[in-house]
Amino acid sequence: MHNKDKKKSRRRITRLLGQWLLLCVCIALICTWLFVYFLQNWLSDRETQTLLSINISDVTADISDASDENLLALTHTVADLLEAGETDLDAIAEAYSIAEINVVNRDGVITASTYASFLGYQMADGAQSGEFCVLLGDAEEYVQSYQPISYDESISRKYAGVSLSDGGFVQVGYDAEEFQKDIDAQVIGATRNRHVGQSGYVLISDASGVIVSDRNGGEGQDLSVTGITLDTDDLQAGEMFRTEVYGESCFCMYDETEGYYIISVLPASEALASRNTAVATTVAMELIVFACEFLLICFLMWQLVVKNIYKINDSLSEITAGHLDVKVDVCTNREFTALSQDINATVDTLKRYIAETAARMDQELAYAKEIQYASLPGIFPPYTDCVQFDLFASMHTAREVGGDFYDFYFVGEDRLAFLVADVSGKGIPAAMFMMRAKTLIKGLAESGMEVNEVFTRANTRLCENNEANMFVTAWLGVLHLKTGLVEYVNAGHNPPLVHCAEPQPAGSQNGKGQAFRYLKSRPGFVLAGMEGIRYRKNELRLSPGDTVFLYTDGITEATDEQMRLYGEERLRSVVNSSRMTPEELCAAVKADVDTFVGGAPQFDDITMLALTYKGDGAEPHEQSEDAACAL
Repeated sequence: MHNKDKKKSRRRITRLLGQWLLLCVCIALICTWLFVYFLQNWLSDRETQTLLSINISDVTADISDASDENLLALTHTVADLLEAGETDLDAIAEAYSIAEINVVNRDGVITASTYASFLGYQMADGAQSGEFCVLLGDAEEYVQSYQPISYDESISRKYAGVSLSDGGFVQVGYDAEEFQKDIDAQVIGATRNRHVGQSGYVLISDASGVIVSDRNGGEGQDLSVTGITLDTDDLQAGEMFRTEVYGESCFCMYDETEGYYIISVLPASEALASRNTAVATTVAMELIVFACEFLLICFLMWQLVVKNIYKINDSLSEITAGHLDVKVDVCTNREFTALSQDINATVDTLKRYIAETAARMDQELAYAKEIQYASLPGIFPPYTDCVQFDLFASMHTAREVGGDFYDFYFVGEDRLAFLVADVSGKGIPAAMFMMRAKTLIKGLAESGMEVNEVFTRANTRLCENNEANMFVTAWLGVLHLKTGLVEYVNAGHNPPLVHCAEPQPAGSQNGKGQAFRYLKSRPGFVLAGMEGIRYRKNELRLSPGDTVFLYTDGITEATDEQMRLYGEERLRSVVNSSRMTPEELCAAVKADVDTFVGGAPQFDDITMLALTYKGDGAEPHEQSEDAACAL
């Protein structure tokens, strides 16, 4: 009877714990989803509003600058005519389609005007007109914003003033119709090539609602054809609203300037793309994580807490006997009393493990370095049955792990791929990105595609999910063992040094001791730096005995204690010092760099690869002088 009751108790506890755990998981999921949704929605609205506002401000500034420039130019023309003795203001106004001309003397009184009622008016007496009194001082010109005039608010006009040589000034006013005719060209140009985000744009209409500028070709039509209705009574300038524009749901914002309505438009699909992506990713990941955690905890509860409680107690007692400092006092029953004793011992063990973790960090980093080196080819010579070439490579990291790497492998029966690359940054992040780039390039190269296509596709893949903005410089070549032809591509990497085994002509710049030369070719852009980059394939033909030396900028940019750079010229001098095998060549360069640097710390990874082509033993290829070891 006792055993039967005990089994029922176990089943009830397990069921209750499972139900409460499921409830907590569901509540946590819902709260997290709601928080992410509202947060991302708020961020999306803020970003959209800022983007729309910035574009409206830019266009408004362009229009204002254009109108100011045009009106000032016209005002200067009128001033020049007056200075030349022209007195018929009505004729000038009609000739230049001007709404109003006022001539003001040095006392600020209108002495001549196209409006007879203005004669004798003191400019300082009005708020609008008083602004132009600055022209009686040191100012030479002044432009007033487009606005309703003080004596008739139904008329909007823009004024400009220019000082005259006698100490007064002339004031010129534009009505809306002539004003807009004068600057319509600038208005249209202000939006033709302007993009709001990726697919958004800016619309401009005049005060009557006729479209002046529209990238979609709606000029001359009423604004309603776009689907936008501006109710200025209910909708404030600078306020974001959502409507359909040309049948597409969009976020919009408007402002009014110089008699125009500037409307910034951004499709809702683009504005909400980041929010939808973040929410969908969070929901999917949390569903997976919480589901796995729930199943795992339920399984552990059943298998370990209930079914195997005595077994766990026995195991913990054996492992942790005699190390109890902190007491857990849960004595509701025999099972939990024993479990409390084991938990107390486990806590002490965990504390010891935490203390030991810091000491193990260096050891684990050393293991990481060993793993990284193990991922690179390390047996030389690499192919003992292949006599067409000799190859050696080495890497010396600045930290425990680094971002440089080299690689070589066959991509066909007689085609050897070899490369050296340098990932931006240092440490663990660079090492992880290095492994990704190395695996990706090798997989693409082994598929048999051209070297330029390998880098083109690798760049596309590496740009994906590259939130850390890391990039890779790389040089990849494919050697045809039978012909000595090397097809290569350069993604922003240092130019390799190439040694031509054939003697240099008399008087050549590369005379004796200068057989190694830098391979001159235009490099492409770095990998993972920008999407859509396409790379160009280059060719180099090697003769038996020719050597290609690849390296990273850890060599040429090595600095000594006086912060002097090692440099390309010193590198070329070292490799030209004597004829060496690839292994000897790499060792000589590393030894010279160490000598140069002295006691200064190594700030960058140093990686080298040297390849000597020996030929396939057949008759040498006939080739032109330009094709042989063409640098």
